[in-house]
Parts: sequence; structure tokens; C-alpha cells
Amino acid sequence: MAAGASGAGECSVSSWRNVAAIAAGSRHTVSLTHDGNVLATGDNSYGQCDVRDWRNVVAVAAGSAHTLALCADGSFLAVGHNANGQCDVSGWRR
Repeated sequence: MAAGASGAGECSVSSWRNVAAIAAGSRHTVSLTHDGNVLATGDNSYGQCDVRDWRNVVAVAAGSAHTLALCADGSFLAVGHNANGQCDVSGWRR
């Protein structure tokens, strides 16, 4: 259960189940489920909640208006505001 201001729906997590980890940005919340899927809720002005198709994820992180994931194969994913290159992870490898 989440508490706090939820002007953008960032605390709308009551239906989430099977959660292994969570991360929070300024106005969005992201969860990693035990089966490696990712859920997000809240402000999606920059696409920071566009994680619907992310699978085989082992860790998540959230910045102010972006979301990052480490995948089981060692690759990284990122969505959201990229004004300073914070989503430029295509060449990253674990």
C-alpha cells in the first residue's frame, strides 16, 4: 500500500501483486514482479511509464521522469525524458 500525494496516480498500486521491488520517480512509481515483469503508474508525460512490454527484468530504477531496467541477459532498458542523455543505455552491458 502506498501513501502520500497522488496527483498523477503515482500511489495507485493497490492492485499490484507479486511485487519483488519498487522504485519511485518524482511523479511515477515502478515495480518489478517476481516473474521479471515491470509495472508503472503515475505521470507519463515523457513516456516514463511505458514499460508494458518489459520482460526478464532483474532490477528497476526510476529518475525524476525516466525509468531504467537491468535485464537478465545483461542488457539495459530506459524510457522517459532524455534531455541529458539519461535514457541512452543501448551500449550498456552488465
